[in-house]
Amino acid sequence: MKCRICQHEIAPFMSFGRMPIANGFLTPEQFKDEYFFELNPAFCDRCLTFQLEEQPAPEAMFHDHYAFFSRTSKFMITHFQEYAEWVCDHHLTGDGAGLFVVEIGSNDGIMLENFAKHGIGHLGVEPSANVAEEARKYGVNTLVRFFNPDTAADIVTEYGQADALIAANVMCHIPDLNGIAKGAELLLKPNGVLIFEDPYLGAMIEKTSYDQIYDEHVFIFSALAVANIFAPYGFELIDLLPQHTHGGSMRYVLSRKGARPVTASVTEIMATEKSAGLHLPETYQKFRKNCEISKADLVSILKREKAAGRRVVGYGATSKSTTILNYCGIGPDLIEYISDTTPIKQHKFTPGMHIPVKPYQDFSENYPDTALLFAWNHQAEIMEKEKAFSAQGGKWIVHVPEVKVLG
Repeated sequence: MKCRICQHEIAPFMSFGRMPIANGFLTPEQFKDEYFFELNPAFCDRCLTFQLEEQPAPEAMFHDHYAFFSRTSKFMITHFQEYAEWVCDHHLTGDGAGLFVVEIGSNDGIMLENFAKHGIGHLGVEPSANVAEEARKYGVNTLVRFFNPDTAADIVTEYGQADALIAANVMCHIPDLNGIAKGAELLLKPNGVLIFEDPYLGAMIEKTSYDQIYDEHVFIFSALAVANIFAPYGFELIDLLPQHTHGGSMRYVLSRKGARPVTASVTEIMATEKSAGLHLPETYQKFRKNCEISKADLVSILKREKAAGRRVVGYGATSKSTTILNYCGIGPDLIEYISDTTPIKQHKFTPGMHIPVKPYQDFSENYPDTALLFAWNHQAEIMEKEKAFSAQGGKWIVHVPEVKVLG
């Protein structure tokens, strides 16, 4: 295969096997037509990008019945409010009415509504019609399209150039990052900033959180890779801010080369990445072995629970859980059902392994013996919410950064 960024010849370092669409929750009638692809990650030793060999067509993943709404997490509502305020405080100057912010993959408007409340001109570019419609309910101006150079040109024609192009947990979804960079070139003012945050490669390698790898995440970024991706288009990294979201993310800030000062964090974090070997192929061979160990440990615990006659349910029908379930071969023989608060997922079945997804009330009104925490990146929030489950003897299985039983 050729690298999606620099066209260098590369090869996958492992396979997670046949994998369905991560957010493709389905009914029994849809089982026979379910789509699968090979989930094979690769590393490019030229531009240093971690990427998938194969990714389903964007239209198969982002559509008018997309199953993820950002507002389902109170933690994320607070996080995006703080993100928006940080952008305003650090990178937007002047009268709010004269400013213009564009967000790629704006989902249900969870971040842009904060700019709207301040009277800042804004536009969300969101390809999934159902979540775009939800955003409009919150007063967020939203365009149902994929972001690319043509979209950027149309935005400039209608609204003018932007002061900031922002994104959150979106850039890693987009296979054509060269197109994103070209679009940013067109869209941003000379002193404009490109700001995005995504799951961080350094955290994934350190924690063996391989469930970050699924169809939507065609890339998992490092600072070294981001610098290489955008440099050919005249952009440079000017700031890096580690985040706690999604089990470890990084916020990247870029501007046109020389337009803004570069903070010390850029040099410091890049040096840390080299110390961790994120630029070396052998690091990913070690990661493969760690994934295999994690898989064996998780399956062993689940089989032990079943042999002991204990009821196990999943907690959080996340996109990430699709990789775990299918890679580990975990089905309804080991997990009775998965509890989830998202209505569009309830009364359906998980992709690939076809475990029932049930409303949260099924969990709270009839506690199982053990819960497998798929939404591990929200562990603190969930543990606080589920004190009653733990108090009556309920146990938790967690699998990041190591597989173990809590309680």
